[in-house]
Amino acid sequence: MPRHDRSAVRDGDAGLPVTAFFTTRAGGVSLAPYQSLNVADHVGDDAVAVERNRGIVSERAGAPVRFLNAAHGIAVGHVTAQTRTLPLADVLVASEAGVALGAIAADCAPVLIHDGASGAVAAVHCGREGLYRGVIDAAMAAIFDLRGGWSDGALLTASIGPSICGRCYEVPVEMRERVASRHPAARASTRQGTAALDIPRAIESRLAEFGFGDVVRSTSCTFEDESYFSHRRDGVTGRHAGVIVCEGPGGSTRIAR
Repeated sequence: MPRHDRSAVRDGDAGLPVTAFFTTRAGGVSLAPYQSLNVADHVGDDAVAVERNRGIVSERAGAPVRFLNAAHGIAVGHVTAQTRTLPLADVLVASEAGVALGAIAADCAPVLIHDGASGAVAAVHCGREGLYRGVIDAAMAAIFDLRGGWSDGALLTASIGPSICGRCYEVPVEMRERVASRHPAARASTRQGTAALDIPRAIESRLAEFGFGDVVRSTSCTFEDESYFSHRRDGVTGRHAGVIVCEGPGGSTRIAR
């Protein structure tokens, strides 16, 4: 499986065949401690500022972005142009051209998926509990349902956005072993040798098992890089996002890198 390690590029490009990008915390209007491009409406930020920030991101996407409301589980929400209220979900899926989806995070991994076979896209919020319970599998089940069957993954591409790395995500040993019992690639150690989880590596491993034709994985750690929001580092803070726009069947206009 081709893989491209890229630090979360400063222009935000996610490297997929459709419009897809990751935001940083720069370029918005929110004040401390949410400065400045916070797109989450559940963290205590001023609602007007959040709405303006979401407008900035939507302008870049070229379509109104529907941001997921993370449930830290495996719930899937199907989005169309007529969708007005989004359910709590860690996966948003769309197959209608012009629909833009956003996965928010601040240490968890935003994952963007494009299926060249059906034109469907997904925005996924993948944290420790979602990984353990199977959020990547839930996203793939939804995509293959839109395909009309479980088939070759060669036309699938994904981009794993900035998230906390295995060197920084310290957890109790029992927690690490619980997650690693289902996702061995998640087992990690900190620089001090204590138990840790490597969520992005485990996501990449699971995508490989699905036979993805191409995966882009950011090497930026949200805990280490202050260009991104980090709940573990800062406590009260905002959320950045991974955004992907559906171009419909046969609508891919870019070449994955």
